[in-house]
Amino acid sequence: MAEKIGWEGRFFEDFEVGDTYRHPLGRSITEADNIWFTLLTQNTNPSHFDNEYAKATPYGQVLVNSCFTLALVTGQSVTDLSQNAVANLGWTDITMPVPVFVGDTIHSRSEILALRPSKSRPTSVSSTCAPRERISATKW
Repeated sequence: MAEKIGWEGRFFEDFEVGDTYRHPLGRSITEADNIWFTLLTQNTNPSHFDNEYAKATPYGQVLVNSCFTLALVTGQSVTDLSQNAVANLGWTDITMPVPVFVGDTIHSRSEILALRPSKSRPTSVSSTCAPRERISATKW
C-alpha cells in the first residue's frame, strides 16, 4: 500500500480575501476543561469554579472562562489558517456576546479580511482574519 501524506495546512497563496473557512472540529466543553484552565491562568473569579457563588449570579450557573473560549476557537482555526504560520501575532476587536457554559459545544468559522506581504520579514506574509460569526454555543 502506498503511504499518503495527510493534510498539511494552507499557505499564503491558498488564501483570498473573502474566503470563509468552517473549521472542521467542534468541541464540547467539560467541567474539567473550565476548572483546569481557570486554575492554570490563576483566574480567581468564583463565577468560573464555585457552583454556590454562580447560582447567585444573573446566569445562575458557572461560566466557562472566556479566555478558554478564545483559546479553543483559536485552536479550531489552526488547521485552516495558521498550520504553516510562524506565529499568531495578535488579536483585535474580540467580544464574547453570549455566555458559555459547561456542556456547550463550540463550532467556529473564520473569514479572510486582508492579506499583505510582511513589512519586517521579506519571506513572510500577514493576514487578517475574523470570526465569521460571533462565538456561539450550542447545547446538545
